[in-house]
Amino acid sequence: MAQAKPAGQERSDPDAGWSLPAWTYSDPEFFEAEVARVIRPSWQVVCHESDVPGAGDFHTLDYVGESVVVVRTRDGGINGFTNVCRHRGARLLDGPSGCAKKIVCPYHAWTYDLDGRLTGLPMRDTYALDPSKHGLASVEVEIWRGFIFVRLEGGGPSVAEMMAPYEAEVAPYRFEELRAFGRVTLRPRPVNWKNVGDNYSDGLHIAVAHPGLKRLMGHGYGVEASEHVDKMWGPIVERRSANPSERAYQHFLPAVPHLPADRQRLWTYFKLWPNIAFDIYPDQIDFMQWLPVSPTETLIREIAYCLPDDRREMKAARYLNWRINRQVNAEDTTLIARVQQGMASRSFTVGPLSEQEVALRNFCRKIRHAIPESRQHRAPAPGWSRRPHGVS
Repeated sequence: MAQAKPAGQERSDPDAGWSLPAWTYSDPEFFEAEVARVIRPSWQVVCHESDVPGAGDFHTLDYVGESVVVVRTRDGGINGFTNVCRHRGARLLDGPSGCAKKIVCPYHAWTYDLDGRLTGLPMRDTYALDPSKHGLASVEVEIWRGFIFVRLEGGGPSVAEMMAPYEAEVAPYRFEELRAFGRVTLRPRPVNWKNVGDNYSDGLHIAVAHPGLKRLMGHGYGVEASEHVDKMWGPIVERRSANPSERAYQHFLPAVPHLPADRQRLWTYFKLWPNIAFDIYPDQIDFMQWLPVSPTETLIREIAYCLPDDRREMKAARYLNWRINRQVNAEDTTLIARVQQGMASRSFTVGPLSEQEVALRNFCRKIRHAIPESRQHRAPAPGWSRRPHGVS
């Protein structure tokens, strides 16, 4: 494994060498605190700009009890709103995507323009309201390299600021020109959302539990952590794998003209705080996010994107990439289930973290900062999250 690089913030964390306690992976009150203090103020990726090319094209994202819609406006911009009518709270738009020249509530026909303005309502004269004050509730939107992000509550850095240390690495992949390759898949998992993220950033398990990645990358897998982003990477080795799909991927992966030489056969992974990842391959780009559903349920949402390339070698490489990572996903599904099950034991509280586990240490530090009660090895008495700060 390549050298792990720390984020440089550990000196302020006396618990830097320890994992989060097991109770934080199943406790309902802790889950509520996470939703309020971590998930709602964080950026979530919805789609790519190319997924909403024309006026009225929209995509929705449902998470933590909210439905958010991003829509292309008539002037070419992108707006984001909660997908909720201001009259009786009815859901406005159905499905993950579609096109609507106007947004009309199916309950009482309140009508909104693509900029969120309330433009029509039946029996207008019977309401004592100012339509200009009853437009759709907006959410913060950021477009980073073609990907559309939303945030329910403000505060904290932008996506661009989070990814600033890695802009030079990402730039050659031409994210802005990507197009969807496949469709969004939703995979429910009976685990806490943190278990999915911990596993994603865990470099030590690669050699043990992912024999395919070990064959492809040898000892080259590396991990580093910056303030808001974890980076993992592994070069595809020249030594031919004994596995047919892996060997074929090594053989068919063609040269990519727009990538520098050191990225032609490099797999790179970025995990953005707290629950978004970009898998960057020479042949395609995936985003993945693990959306909290309950203390012990998570929905993994992902889709692949690529640049137009009709070469048969590239088509083969993309198919083989899917086959290889399908096996990796199956292995990870088993691993995170084992961890979730084991954490239910009263015998387990916290586990030691190696100095090499820099990404996990960084994530734990940030959770402890957001929710100081996560320093306690056992769950505090119910109601702790509603007491004044510092009162036990």
